[in-house]
Amino acid sequence: MAETVTPQPLHLDKSSTRYRMISAGGHCLRVQWQKPDNVNSFTLIFLHEGLGSITQWKDIPTVLGETTGFGTLNYDRFGYGGSAPLTAPYNRPINSMQIEARDTIPDLLDNFDIKRAVLFGHSDGGTIALLAAAAGDQRIKGVIAEAAHLFVEGESLNSIRSVHNEWATGELRKRLERHHGDNVDSAFFGWANLWLDPAFASFNICEELGRITCPVLAIQGTKDMYGTLRQIDAIKKSIPEVVETLILPDCGHIPHLEQRDIVVKRIITFLRTRIQC
Repeated sequence: MAETVTPQPLHLDKSSTRYRMISAGGHCLRVQWQKPDNVNSFTLIFLHEGLGSITQWKDIPTVLGETTGFGTLNYDRFGYGGSAPLTAPYNRPINSMQIEARDTIPDLLDNFDIKRAVLFGHSDGGTIALLAAAAGDQRIKGVIAEAAHLFVEGESLNSIRSVHNEWATGELRKRLERHHGDNVDSAFFGWANLWLDPAFASFNICEELGRITCPVLAIQGTKDMYGTLRQIDAIKKSIPEVVETLILPDCGHIPHLEQRDIVVKRIITFLRTRIQC
């Protein structure tokens, strides 16, 4: 039985539509849903980063939805934002991203009767999006993978250890609390404990991505503290289909906010030429 949870009173941007609670992947999740212009159109599904949430996408879902006519589905993963909490000691399974891709994404598509989906995943969300496409669900028609992780890099672990130290000062907790409310410890430690678990060091999904058959746009900043261009190289080598790439000089871990206009324009072009063609 899925958990029962009341949405947290969080700070929302003015473009937000009404939230609802649904059951997906065995958990009670908070979602934000905007129907597409017509029943035969596509829906963009947004998968946030390892410390992210619905609200941290800001107005990106609204802008992309209004520009393309696509529906938009944004959600807080289990343990984040207004969704059901991950309880102490905040340990996620080593294969938690595979579980999210295998169980939660299809449940979301079922819940909203989505037959044509494009997954836009950022960081850990990008990894999940690629895994979901690799699982073979024919409703997934495309993937935008931004700063995705196919394997564990030393640069990533060093940055996570640094952020873990920052957490101890309390400032990061205060910033994240705006988005996660009472789930702030669940969100942070669920992410950090997973990545810093020695058993997670062997995480590698390159072989699995060989099953992807839909169009993919991979985005990466050259100054991403959590990943290098080796991730982009691995995506291109692992996926049989032609992968479009957007590599952004002088850009960190959040290209859709740091170089917003460039990223939004490229995504719209990708959706119009590779998805709607």
